[in-house]
Amino acid sequence: MQVLCLAPQGHRLVHTTFQESSEETHAAPQQSGTCKRWADSPVTRAPARTLRLSPGHAALGPGSPGTGRAFGVPGARSLASPRSATRPSRCCDMPRRTRQEVDATLQVAKLNAAELLPTVHCLSFGPGSSGAAAGDFCLLELEPALCQQLEAGHSFVIRGDKDEQAVLCGKDKTYDLKIADTSNMLLVIPGCKTAEQLKREETQENIVHTEIFGFSNNYWELRRCRPKLKKLKKLLMENTYEGPDSHKEGDPSRSKYTTEDLLDQIQASEEEIMAQLQTLNACEIGGYWRILEFDYEIKLLNHVTQLVDSESWSFSKVPLTVCLQELGPLEPEEMIEHCLKCYGKKYVEEDKVYFELDADKICRVTAEMLLQNAVKFNLDEFQEVWQQSVPEGMTTRLDQLKGLALVDRSSRPEIIFLLKVDDLPEGTQERFNSLFSLREKWTEEDIAPYIRDLCGEKQSIGTLLTKYSRSSMQNGVKVYNSRRLIS
Repeated sequence: MQVLCLAPQGHRLVHTTFQESSEETHAAPQQSGTCKRWADSPVTRAPARTLRLSPGHAALGPGSPGTGRAFGVPGARSLASPRSATRPSRCCDMPRRTRQEVDATLQVAKLNAAELLPTVHCLSFGPGSSGAAAGDFCLLELEPALCQQLEAGHSFVIRGDKDEQAVLCGKDKTYDLKIADTSNMLLVIPGCKTAEQLKREETQENIVHTEIFGFSNNYWELRRCRPKLKKLKKLLMENTYEGPDSHKEGDPSRSKYTTEDLLDQIQASEEEIMAQLQTLNACEIGGYWRILEFDYEIKLLNHVTQLVDSESWSFSKVPLTVCLQELGPLEPEEMIEHCLKCYGKKYVEEDKVYFELDADKICRVTAEMLLQNAVKFNLDEFQEVWQQSVPEGMTTRLDQLKGLALVDRSSRPEIIFLLKVDDLPEGTQERFNSLFSLREKWTEEDIAPYIRDLCGEKQSIGTLLTKYSRSSMQNGVKVYNSRRLIS
């Protein structure tokens, strides 16, 4: 199947190619039954996970006026293949319109020829148009920025398992890929010149006979979406890293994932995936991305903080070389450096590498350690134990726990419990349902850390709350509850 990518405000057809991740891969869009709407059924693919859309080399001429640039993505055959370029044109054997016939048509249509451009395009269906119209190609609309990326040599990838909604990923963004119907028939016309091009050429009166390659009544539509990154943590948590001496490291049946493996399975752009790996404190060990077992991560951090305390170093100036020398006999040097990168900021001073430890991150992970084994924790007792557990000189604050723990001030005594935003559903409605099933009414201050990642480019927390919740006043404080009945 061929895919023509239509970008607004342009007019060229450019040959591009799909690089498939396996011979079995194919695109299988499902038709929608509504006009100018996204399909109820998402675009699905099977059985492989990725299709790569890359720029090609053959220019095929302008597209139809107003539809913009179209990039052909051949599967069974290329738009620019010699076969299609050399086949005889059926329109040459058909009677051609004369100027008198054109003028008569304009008169019947009550159009003034003086108000029109002198060049007339007479369209006819060519020998290949019937096959193309039957589904040999689809149309994909691109925004100008994506169009420029494709022309500059960048690739796009359609990602998703057979049971997932397909997404298109660029270099740093992810887009939902669905089908939209159009009430107007979209014609694919190689060689057709737009009104703007004809104005620039200042041609004399003439009639141009143009062959229609094919037509379509729908197209694939892209809309910016959040990357689907929840699966990334799920995959990496299958085989966490517990240290070089762990018996798991010698088990070849344990799942491990390279960068290419993750790009093949995660529905997000490469930059979004790499940013999430950093957020998860993942590290590359032997060419595979691994998440450290939480207890092992705490063990590494304790080694570092105890060394800082014994050497009386400032938290803002921890020397890398000395850390590696002192802690190298206890743990692999790359693990010590990874821990410093996770909980500090690297800088160079007088040709020596130092790390400035982040007190907020250290206090936060210490709180997680204390809360992970407790269903609920008395708030006053927790704050006391928490302060005693962090390195001397660091100060704990509840605002360090946003998106990690939730305080229930309505209970007596007040309690705190672990509630990680990473453990909540990825979908917006599902996220709100989960939160409102946990607590009937929320203040904006409490709920904001758990929905902030749901905000799109032009969305705010207030916008989401307005759409998915109802507000009311309770004891002079605005609170939000669900618009739906939560069972």
